Amino acid sequence: MNDSYIGRFAPTPSGYLHFGSLVAALASYLDARAAGGRWLLRMEDLDPPREVPGAQDAILRTLETYGFAWDGELVYQRDRHAEYAAVIERLLAQGLAYACTCSRKQLAGHGGIYPGTCRDAGHAEHGAAIRLRVPQLEYRFVDRVQGEFGQQLGREVGDFVIRRRDGLFAYQLAVVLDDAWQGVTDVVRGADLLDSTPRQLYLQELLGLPQPRYLHVPLIIQPDGHKLGKSYRSPPLPAEQAGPLLLRALRALGQQAPTELQGAAPAELLAWGIAHWDASRIPRSRTLAEAQLR
Repeated sequence: MNDSYIGRFAPTPSGYLHFGSLVAALASYLDARAAGGRWLLRMEDLDPPREVPGAQDAILRTLETYGFAWDGELVYQRDRHAEYAAVIERLLAQGLAYACTCSRKQLAGHGGIYPGTCRDAGHAEHGAAIRLRVPQLEYRFVDRVQGEFGQQLGREVGDFVIRRRDGLFAYQLAVVLDDAWQGVTDVVRGADLLDSTPRQLYLQELLGLPQPRYLHVPLIIQPDGHKLGKSYRSPPLPAEQAGPLLLRALRALGQQAPTELQGAAPAELLAWGIAHWDASRIPRSRTLAEAQLR
């Protein structure tokens, strides 16, 4: 096992695995296994009110049915709250974060970019969101599929939330801390998270954490342009379709699986995928239409 490559898949239990998340899981799995690396599984259960009852168990059953085998213990973010809280307290003490009492209504006219209303207000932390102070700097990186990507954090994002007003921890903070804690070297995920990466680069720099390599696969979308997933109340991926759907996922990733694999079992498809994995064949696109992959 090659510890110079540690990848991970991190589903969110606010819905079941759908075809788009299968594509992302497969890319992550094949990239890790083809490099002789470890593949970790982490349940990103940061938002209990939005969780679908039974989704966590359904996700695990689907991964097992589709032939995915992860290394080490399954990690739950709900067990990591003390670590997140400690880092937030440190950032507050250093003046790098602050309490924000702005409501959604107050921020509605700013196009999703925080205007800095509470930056110097000195609000109490209790009952407030915690925002990270963002510099007027551009953060750039080279994605292994999407190419060079950059974002001017101050102008395009503004100070972003690391703990919500209801006390729940934000994804941006948790994912950075957990990737570093687990030693993740390679992040393979959907292109809908490409825009989040500069924020994570800033947090990594601020906290003195290593920067993983990134690979963002195309997001699978519906004909109306919406992403495939929770808004469509996607049912769990059917167990009896594991082979055909894995084959479709391989082809969505540009891997030219031979016709002889039609009807193959998941284990055979994954073995072929590992032996022939070529990330350079993944379409250099932010999205792919689900209908075109049938």
